[in-house]
Amino acid sequence: MANTIIPKPWGEEIILTTPDLPYTAKILKIRAGHKLSLQYHDQKTETICLISGQCQLVSGPDINNLQTQEMVSHQGYLITPNLIHRFIAASDCLLIEASTPEVGTTFRLEDDYQRPNETPEVRDLPNRQHAQ
Repeated sequence: MANTIIPKPWGEEIILTTPDLPYTAKILKIRAGHKLSLQYHDQKTETICLISGQCQLVSGPDINNLQTQEMVSHQGYLITPNLIHRFIAASDCLLIEASTPEVGTTFRLEDDYQRPNETPEVRDLPNRQHAQ
């Protein structure tokens, strides 16, 4: 099975699993100084682990109650549906994600790259990296 590499404006995702499985595994490579969108998922649950580098996790139940924490290497962080979250790379870093399948919508509240919400339709586009 070949990995799928999806270029992102902040780095890249390496998807390790095929879409027919009941779970998704991926590696996120985030470049120093970049951050993912401030977002939440309406259906997806994920566990994220910092493998290398320095990264902050910003999370909270709503936009007015966000907390920032330094991620600890090799510790799991649970992201449940509707939890607002963002990852900010202080250095080049690698995160590994294990999650439910890529279902539902990812709602972007803030995004440095002006990307739209990620709907199932956007997710299926052949030029996905440009729409995300």
